[in-house]
Amino acid sequence: MIGYSKEQQCSREFSNFIAKCLDTERLRMSAFRHFYKRLGVSIKLIQNNPSKSFFIDVPGGKVFVREWTPVALANPIPIVLLHDSLGCIDMWRDFPRQLANHLKRQVYAYDRLGYGQSSARISPPSLEFIDEEANSVFPDLCRQLNLKTVSLFGHSVGGGMAIAIASMNAHAGLCESVITESAQAFVEERTLEGITAAKTYFSDPQHLSKLEKYHGSKAKWVLDAWTEIWLDSRFSNWNLDHHLKRINCPVLAIHGDRDEYGSCAFPQRISSGVDTYSTSVILEDFGHVPHREDPTRIIGVVSRFLQEVESMDGC
Repeated sequence: MIGYSKEQQCSREFSNFIAKCLDTERLRMSAFRHFYKRLGVSIKLIQNNPSKSFFIDVPGGKVFVREWTPVALANPIPIVLLHDSLGCIDMWRDFPRQLANHLKRQVYAYDRLGYGQSSARISPPSLEFIDEEANSVFPDLCRQLNLKTVSLFGHSVGGGMAIAIASMNAHAGLCESVITESAQAFVEERTLEGITAAKTYFSDPQHLSKLEKYHGSKAKWVLDAWTEIWLDSRFSNWNLDHHLKRINCPVLAIHGDRDEYGSCAFPQRISSGVDTYSTSVILEDFGHVPHREDPTRIIGVVSRFLQEVESMDGC
């Protein structure tokens, strides 16, 4: 019989316990309490960077924002997360907290208008929704948060928005760097096939209820805002090429080789289209949400990239 130390036994119990938990903040914290109580450690020790949530008025309504601040701040430039087409703050799960802890930077995330806890939208987004977010909402958000310089991390369409933000605000020097994860660079056949499959899947009310968990009564609008724009023939020629040429900060493009919404042509297009320092990381056997599949791996990739960026600034 193998003997385990108290810490090892608690770790094993914690792994079994967390596997049974649904992905909600309440149950995650319950899992942490269970683990640390067995070790005799106060739960306060793992809450050393509590989050703070609030609303900000922007053109079109109120945007819900959450901020994570580590105990020791090593770099004053915060990371701002931009969510995907079906996303919101809560769907980042514990990734922002882990990111803030490891990088020792503040991390901000927000629900775009129409998503999560932000104000509902009635009319569908326009075909220019990516540029509209970059040109209007995001700069206003930064002004109200007093963020002069930021590093962007955008997932999926949030990655496209990060590229557009860096491009459209290049003159103001808003972005220290841009990190895209699973970002689309143009409309690919695999993208359309994946979205069509998702549209069919969420046509089942039981499946749509999974979105309602995060978006409430806005869930159907959120789904349509994604599927109806991307499947519109007028959107078929969309791409990031014109934005990539205008970016004046370092860019990292992360992509899984099993991404069901786009091939590795996307990160290659992004990294090759930027005139400043850029690099891509292709993750073997990863799908569309690498930060959920292996957050530690993604944080390591991001950390190494930002260290390179900081060393450039020091030259």
